Amino acid sequence: MAKPSVRFVCQNCGAVSPKWAGRCETCGEWNTIAEEHADSSPNLKPAPGKKLEFVPLAGSAEPPPRVPVGIAELDRVLGGGLVPGSAILLAGDPGIGKSTLLLQAAASLAKTGRRVLYISGEEAIEQVRLRARRLGLDAPRLELAASINLRDIAASLEAAADAALVVIDSIQTMWLDSIDSAPGTVTQVRAAAFELIRLAKGKNFSVALVGHVTKEGNIAGPRVLEHMVDAVLYFEGDRGHQFRILRGVKNRFGATDEIGVFEMTDRGLAEVTNPSALFLAERRGNISGSAVFAGLEGTRPVLLEIQCLLAANPGGSPRRSVIGWDSNRLSMLLAVLEARCGLRLNATDVYLNVAGGLRISEPAADLAVAAALASAASDTPTDPACVFFGEVGLSGEVRQVAQAEARLKEAQKLGFETAILPRRVAGGSRAGGQRRAPAPEGLRLVEIGHLADLLARNAGRPGNAARTAKPSPATAGADSAAGNI
Repeated sequence: MAKPSVRFVCQNCGAVSPKWAGRCETCGEWNTIAEEHADSSPNLKPAPGKKLEFVPLAGSAEPPPRVPVGIAELDRVLGGGLVPGSAILLAGDPGIGKSTLLLQAAASLAKTGRRVLYISGEEAIEQVRLRARRLGLDAPRLELAASINLRDIAASLEAAADAALVVIDSIQTMWLDSIDSAPGTVTQVRAAAFELIRLAKGKNFSVALVGHVTKEGNIAGPRVLEHMVDAVLYFEGDRGHQFRILRGVKNRFGATDEIGVFEMTDRGLAEVTNPSALFLAERRGNISGSAVFAGLEGTRPVLLEIQCLLAANPGGSPRRSVIGWDSNRLSMLLAVLEARCGLRLNATDVYLNVAGGLRISEPAADLAVAAALASAASDTPTDPACVFFGEVGLSGEVRQVAQAEARLKEAQKLGFETAILPRRVAGGSRAGGQRRAPAPEGLRLVEIGHLADLLARNAGRPGNAARTAKPSPATAGADSAAGNI
């Protein structure tokens, strides 16, 4: 019998090394290399394969069938519902609500009469039952099991021919006895995911895998895991905050970057059908350093409040603190404001926050951030009935962004009266500009071409009049108790 060989595998990226080292040469992480036993069986002569049958590209291609889960926000991120035979990976920080979301989704799907299997590798069956009782879930077609042995799980799924959805919580706890390594290692995660996906494709049921994340926010285990599945969903949010964002970063059957918004309550996760109104519910329109950004997450327009606070720092090393936005983009925008517009903030601490817990990645937020900075610097509130969107270039020009019509319609729906946006060029994309769509009824458009135009407009607003301005349209009802109207 051949002596089993030993190899050293990085648990972060999956790179293989002939000897142990403190730092992985591939990904640069420290203390991630672990010893694993490699299969030393001799390579057998491969069996001859069969000839593939090629078909022409032209032909009928029907969209894949969908099975709605019953939770509208989850169905939205998935592209309309579950696709039979698909594999979904749900990742997020510990305690963010991954198991709660999948348990609610499993119960909702089971209420339609379909059989759903929930396999937990982290909790006992009674613990899952206690959570379901606390959430008020009751679905006779939802069946539970607790196991980490992948061989037993595979045998059970082979016999479950009528299952519509199988939930594995979590993939890092699965263990295959033919692999000599601990659960959660790269080899175990890769082998377990491959076997579960193979069963899902063969038996035509959907499988949802719960994945852990590292301290950097990346999915733990091999990177190939994200390539193996059909959809990768990230559950984001602060554990001390009630809002949760479900973001689709990969979807073979739908759009990516789509989001679903949930609110954590004592009865579990509740859907937020109008996130814009919720994100702006506590906004006060008479405070300087605040601006409303008309953003876009996937195909959904979302209005958010950008908050900025400036504090004098004569020490010589100003602080830049950002929550919910790219700190490098803030540094660039501060340099543009100083070099192109003469706004001196080099001796000032800058604190920037996106209210509501949502993280913004699109450059269209540049104009709203600049408006908040200018408002804080002049101590003059922006117009509470105004929204901003536009990308800012290094020369200070305001560039066009995608889906301007959807942003404007969302602002008009929530009662805003003015929108400051990039200058549009007539003629559409053929003329190199954005199509001039008519403004929504009741919404006045102010088109600007340079940041200097924004600062001049903000400087023209008298400070005392701005402080007595009416509150934001989205918060008029909420502000009455605070004496703002």
